[in-house]
Amino acid sequence: MDSEILSRLQFAFTLSYHIIFPTLTIGLACYIATMEGLWLKTANQKYAQQVNFWLKPFAVTFGMGVVTGVVLSYEFGANFSGFSEVAGPVIGPLMAYEVMTAFFLEAGFLGIMLFGRKRVHPKIYFGATATVAVGTLMSSFWIIAANSWMQTPAGTEFVNGHFEVISWWQVIFNPSFPYRLTHMLLASFVTTGFVVSGVSAAILLKSQTSTLARLGLKQAIVALVILTPLQIFVGDLHGLNVKEHQPIKVAAMEGIWDTEKGAGFRILAWPNKKEGKNDWEITIPKLASLILTHDLNGEIQGLNSVPKDQIPNVGLVFYSFRVMLGLGVLMILCAFWSGWLLIKGKLWQSTFSLKWLKLMIPSGFIATLAGWYVAEVGRQPWVIYNLVRTHDVYSPLAAEKVALSLTLFVVCYSVLFWAYLYFMKKIIRHGAGLAVSEQQLGSAQPIQQEVNHHV
Repeated sequence: MDSEILSRLQFAFTLSYHIIFPTLTIGLACYIATMEGLWLKTANQKYAQQVNFWLKPFAVTFGMGVVTGVVLSYEFGANFSGFSEVAGPVIGPLMAYEVMTAFFLEAGFLGIMLFGRKRVHPKIYFGATATVAVGTLMSSFWIIAANSWMQTPAGTEFVNGHFEVISWWQVIFNPSFPYRLTHMLLASFVTTGFVVSGVSAAILLKSQTSTLARLGLKQAIVALVILTPLQIFVGDLHGLNVKEHQPIKVAAMEGIWDTEKGAGFRILAWPNKKEGKNDWEITIPKLASLILTHDLNGEIQGLNSVPKDQIPNVGLVFYSFRVMLGLGVLMILCAFWSGWLLIKGKLWQSTFSLKWLKLMIPSGFIATLAGWYVAEVGRQPWVIYNLVRTHDVYSPLAAEKVALSLTLFVVCYSVLFWAYLYFMKKIIRHGAGLAVSEQQLGSAQPIQQEVNHHV
């Protein structure tokens, strides 16, 4: 492998690792703020239990997200120095806005959120949790704006070897931005919903009377019944937007090589880029055209309509899309089945459903990663779509040096991820144990003291 491929693999690996943590912190921050607001309004200690239980998992995840996110900024300059030179006037300010308006906001009020429960007025504490939640949303706003501009560039012109901004409004609110931001935020909320429901289900499998787990599971299932179909709807709108602005990416997602009218949906296929066809495929007639054009005989542009050097890795895009789509369908089924049992009052006693929810904990993360692979690999060979190729902006580093740094990242991040899972498991078990003690004593005060002591 040359240094270009190794640099791309390194960035893909570090980004894949990083995105896991913001995906959860965005949703958890909003969940904690909501529970704190309900506690402030109702004085029901069950809501305070939820805040106390999820506060430390949020803090650990937030810290991991910050540490792994910093690395990505350095990789822009180290591995893709040409990109920094060409797109710096656009990407640089957007990243700076994210730090100044979002990260500082989160970091500033996180201290109150972690240590201020007994030190500030309850309304101020709620304000701190809400501010941290807003900070995570603002962070997503700027990051998605920067990435969306790379997907559908607008508001700039190319002058003297680099992009110059004509309209920041057009740069930020580029054609794909609203769809991609909404899709990503919903992905975070759905992922968090399955984490909260899965952890609550795991606790209920051991303690059927846990009020902490019952409330957490109920809140999560109600949210998932609404969010999962909404995500499919937004995903459809996003797909139509991609078809308009990046038709070759859609062709790779669908495994369509020749431009077709009434194109079928390839359930499974084996793309052959060298031959420009699928070696074999299992197809539902006309379904792809119906989904993408809302017309049974709608036309879909094929991969062979562009030169071969402009075709992405079709196999990776094709199967990543099916992983995302398959998990999306499974999420809807799980959410609606659990919602039905919740209405019937049988969810707490259904061992099958609780085990299913427990197994679904990683589903949101996997689907999110698959979606990012579709978006980023499907854009290749362009780093800025139809304007700048990835091949033209990577740093001319020695391949063995990039291979060494990639190996070190894999080893280091693997250890960190094991440690993260280990401590998250201990924190969740400890928090569940405290909740049982609180229930037996009839007061939330022991939990509060214990959490404050450990934090």
